[in-house]
Amino acid sequence: MNIDAWVWWLIGAAGLGIPLVLTALPEFGMFAVGALAAAGTAALGGGAVAQVLVFVIVSVALIAVVRPIANRHRDQRPQHRSGIEALKGRSALVLERVDGSGGRIKLAGEVWSARSLDVDSSFEPGQSVDVVDIDGATAVVM
Repeated sequence: MNIDAWVWWLIGAAGLGIPLVLTALPEFGMFAVGALAAAGTAALGGGAVAQVLVFVIVSVALIAVVRPIANRHRDQRPQHRSGIEALKGRSALVLERVDGSGGRIKLAGEVWSARSLDVDSSFEPGQSVDVVDIDGATAVVM
């Protein structure tokens, strides 16, 4: 049984696709595309040297071109704060007197327990305060 070269290249491309899925390393995908290009070369009647050259050129070109673009996009992605980090630095409205031992504020539409950062400071209902930290389920304000 004699299997054509393009079939071997397709098997190689599929073999390179497996670690791409398992490791999420995009380089394996670039090598798989190179193997597909070599399979096309083999199907068009290119010799073994042409097939290997196409594989190497396409794979290296993809790594040289796509990888820097992907890295640049990854670095430019905006960083969104979420959860507790998104609440730090926001303003809140005092609902019940807040001092070093406790109190209540309205933060992001929800009622939170709060305490002042400085134990000697106190804030009266209706005042606006800034959240500097979240300690468990308590907002630390100033």
